[in-house]
Amino acid sequence: MLTYPEIDPVMISLGPVSIHWYGAMYLVGFVAGWWLGRVRAARPGSGWSVQQVDDLLFYIALGVVLGGRLGYSLFYSFETLLQDPLSILRIWQGGMSFHGGLIGVLVAMLLFARRHRKGFFQATDFIAPLIPIGLGAGRIGNFINGELWGAPGSVPWAMQVPCDRFLALCLEKLQLPAGTQMTPPLHPNQLYEAALEGVVLFLLLWLFSARPRPVMAVSGLFLFCYGLFRFAIEFVRMPDAHLGYIAFDWLTMGQLLTLPMLLAGALLFGLAYRNPERTG
Repeated sequence: MLTYPEIDPVMISLGPVSIHWYGAMYLVGFVAGWWLGRVRAARPGSGWSVQQVDDLLFYIALGVVLGGRLGYSLFYSFETLLQDPLSILRIWQGGMSFHGGLIGVLVAMLLFARRHRKGFFQATDFIAPLIPIGLGAGRIGNFINGELWGAPGSVPWAMQVPCDRFLALCLEKLQLPAGTQMTPPLHPNQLYEAALEGVVLFLLLWLFSARPRPVMAVSGLFLFCYGLFRFAIEFVRMPDAHLGYIAFDWLTMGQLLTLPMLLAGALLFGLAYRNPERTG
């Protein structure tokens, strides 16, 4: 059993301005994606220019931030949005939805593809291997913020969390008595997701896309593998306190939103290899 390390969510304070680790992790994801995109564009016959990669980053950033925040507010915090509409602007407090960010990026890719006269799936195949590093960094930000904890567990790496800092976690989700100092050991769900959705997914997609593949194959692999990892990890993640389980006493909102990804990923991958001569 481990104890959650005391990490200040504020990385740097410069007078009235504070830079949070959570925001810094998004910057890491964008910079890493931009650099990896340039590496991909430099491959012989890539069909991509450095300028296109630079433009691509702008579209992705807008899609991730706007879609992620809007998706979180609609899927997970709709009542708060109704009571305090300005809460949607407080990104530094955490609260980003991957599924909302994905929708935002897909819309951004549609606009990008039209402007640069590329196929929609050419664009999504290109960016798919660039995304996992940002996903992994975002989960590290969740860990530093002390949010999205897993359920109580007995594994040796389960962590106790101090209740004086994470009062909402203790009272709303774990329903511990007032005055309790530490939670029971919890699965470090954020680190599980950082490892699978960040490191493992990146390696799978980067190696798979190193050779020419049929159009839609890389996008399909991304959707299916992310969906599979997320669906599995949700079994050791506590549901949002205000939502609980959606059905069957185990299905979470995250799993419900992930099911279409699994199906779409399998469909795209299958369609891609029905026309393997169309490579991107």
